[in-house]
Amino acid sequence: MLNRPAGRTPGRRLRRGVLALTTALSLGLLAACGGSDSSSDTGAANSGKGNGGSFPVTMKNAWGTTEVKKKPVKVATLSDGDTSIALALGVVPVISPDVEDGAKLPAYKQRALDKLGVDKLKTYDDTDGTAYEDIAAEAPDVILGVNTWEMDKDYDKLTPIAPVVTFTDKKQADTMTWQERLETAARALGLEAEAKKVIAATEKVTADAAAAHPEFRGKSYTYAVVHPEQISFMSYAEQDPGVFEQLGFTKTDKAKNYAPDRNGVSLENIDQLDADVLLVSTRSATAGCSAPRSWRRTSCSAPWGP
Repeated sequence: MLNRPAGRTPGRRLRRGVLALTTALSLGLLAACGGSDSSSDTGAANSGKGNGGSFPVTMKNAWGTTEVKKKPVKVATLSDGDTSIALALGVVPVISPDVEDGAKLPAYKQRALDKLGVDKLKTYDDTDGTAYEDIAAEAPDVILGVNTWEMDKDYDKLTPIAPVVTFTDKKQADTMTWQERLETAARALGLEAEAKKVIAATEKVTADAAAAHPEFRGKSYTYAVVHPEQISFMSYAEQDPGVFEQLGFTKTDKAKNYAPDRNGVSLENIDQLDADVLLVSTRSATAGCSAPRSWRRTSCSAPWGP
């Protein structure tokens, strides 16, 4: 069952190690974050760092084709994961969802903004979903949606506003790795070279952490999100492995019982969550792993995201 004997020293050591890594891995964003030169000019901060690729860029997606005619300056994001990707590439979104619900930003995210010379993010209230009018009011050059589950509903409403960068296949909402999401966004932003630096820096942080914690190797984990309606089993078999498995953890044998459209766990079946390490996020979390108010993708598979 979920309760473990209090006297198990190895278990306590394992939990302490996981908690310590929450801070260490979020620092990967700062180590890899572009745009290190401060600027009081918002446009300069939004433009990102590094030489852009050739434009126009044409990218096929599951709903159509996206053409980015010139290097974007104003970027809107649709999820916390997309915001983290933008920040990691040195781009401050012109607008993003308010996943903190008005609360103070997590320290790692605030440090990233400080490094980019910006005090705070401009956000929209996502209580009822994507705020199309708020996004349109910012006249973005491109909209990042490589880390969202809402694209089926959003795509047709967003494309009149700006080119939408998202998955080439609907299944990728669950199976894309954080590296692939980052590379997709970077291609649209003309920041592919910067993405390589971010990936290399973050993978080094993760590899160093795994080497420092050999006790993680082979231990099972379950990642669950507590919603008002249910508990969701998020580390199902098809879910991208993310940073946890790069640290040496493995999904439990229960993972095969769950899928994107079959992930609810009832209270009488709560023992399905049993694992060596149970990672839980809730709607109210403002640090670590946060779950937005709707059923959207959280960014826990990406090492930089809250």
